[in-house]
Amino acid sequence: MNPSVRGPARLPFPPFRDRFPWIGGDLQTVRNTLRWSDPHLAPATRLKLPLADGDQLWASVNVPGHMTAKPTIVLIHGLTGDENSRNIQTSAAYHLGRGFPVIRMNLRGAGPSLGSSQGHYHAGRSRDLREALAALPSALKEHGALLVGASLGGNMLLKFMAEEPPPFVRAAAAVSPPVDLKAAQMCIMRPRNRIYHRHLLKQMKADAAASGDVRVTADLIAEIQSVYDFDDRIVAPTNGFANAEDYYARSSAGPRLRQIETPTLIVHAADDPWIPPDALSNAAFPNTGAVTLLMSPGGGHVGFHAADNPAPYHDRCIGMFFDAVLSRPQAQASQ
Repeated sequence: MNPSVRGPARLPFPPFRDRFPWIGGDLQTVRNTLRWSDPHLAPATRLKLPLADGDQLWASVNVPGHMTAKPTIVLIHGLTGDENSRNIQTSAAYHLGRGFPVIRMNLRGAGPSLGSSQGHYHAGRSRDLREALAALPSALKEHGALLVGASLGGNMLLKFMAEEPPPFVRAAAAVSPPVDLKAAQMCIMRPRNRIYHRHLLKQMKADAAASGDVRVTADLIAEIQSVYDFDDRIVAPTNGFANAEDYYARSSAGPRLRQIETPTLIVHAADDPWIPPDALSNAAFPNTGAVTLLMSPGGGHVGFHAADNPAPYHDRCIGMFFDAVLSRPQAQASQ
């Protein structure tokens, strides 16, 4: 079935059809958790990115086998993820195959960043992204940057794009972003999503325990019974929010979409079991401007395993979008 497209990028995005046997939003979603053979990535270079408060984020840099003048693609993982998340590795392999250098960034407290940073990332911590990008070596910014965020990382990215990103950022894309964090919290806690909720909460609590934050005690973690509790009793107080509702309101990217001026693509699936499509359809979405919403009829949550191509549907659509942006004169593309 053909996707619906809203916004300025009128590109020939392909139709989406589920790859058998991953039929429906749930199977599309869970396929990423199954460890098939991982995408082959050449050995990466470790990159240390200092933040203003003295902490550091770690990233892995993969470059194509030949010299390229293409922009660097920066991949930003989602909740409980890191540089080795399957969807991040798969996206890295796809973009590398098209000749782009790729940075797989670990957010604060994630993966290799765990031992070099205090606290933990959250959906609104866009300042970390700004400081990490500023710290990139000049060689990785020489031809500009293209940013891609998945799930929670997508919301963080969209918030960042609304906050006057640096001029070397030429375009961005967000995949399955929870732009209304309250709506996402309510959705994941529905009875039909109890298995997702239990699995996600277990991972979130494990990450909190590993963070080393003295405010997050073992007793507190044991008392947490829901994602809402976690946001209310851990995320909010350790990051300066009054409570979970304050965190959701101040960190959701939805109300900020009109402020984005750099070409940006949002790819979402109508059957995403974690994030209701209305969260995007009803956002303060500009009919004109820089943001394009591609709503696929299927694909689940950061799944998009299509029948017609082994490369994920969202990666191919993002590739088309980036190619269109890069085909314009740079001065025009940055308007």
